[in-house]
Amino acid sequence: MTAPVNAMNPAQTSTKLDEMLSWHAIYNLLCDYMRGQDRLDPALHRSVFHDDATTDYGSFTGNADEFVAFAQGVLTPHLSNHHMIGQVRIDFEGDTAFGEVYFQAFHRTVSDAGEADLWVSGRYVDRYERRAGHWKIAHRSELVDFTRLEPAGDDALKAMNFPLGQRAPHDLSCRREEMRVR
Repeated sequence: MTAPVNAMNPAQTSTKLDEMLSWHAIYNLLCDYMRGQDRLDPALHRSVFHDDATTDYGSFTGNADEFVAFAQGVLTPHLSNHHMIGQVRIDFEGDTAFGEVYFQAFHRTVSDAGEADLWVSGRYVDRYERRAGHWKIAHRSELVDFTRLEPAGDDALKAMNFPLGQRAPHDLSCRREEMRVR
């Protein structure tokens, strides 16, 4: 009797199960990252990165501690922050994984000038590494593809020199190969 065409051997089953469990662990990291931003919780925000992780966001480059301090500083003035995860793709190569994650964020500010709402959407391109059995981010690149400030705040965004939809070195679609060699 021959095995069914779609049957997997035990090694394939083990690999698929490991990828499924790893995908779940990485997705939980992404959720913790978003919660850390929304709750203004730097410890939770930082917990998703390896100690030697690197990041880049527009013109910002630095280690995980510097990035979390930068991001928390940007988020703190807002009355509320809401980050949402969109499509997630993760490819595995043993104890290394590469992810592309789409996100949207909504920020509400209130000042003497009134209320303003900021919408942001973009992508993270990550390299995750499993060390001592735990997945964390080893490198994160972030690109903002769209942002809109209401009411009528486009001039304010231009004045902030907000990194918006940049290409060339900040085009995340070409970052995966670069991250393989870091």
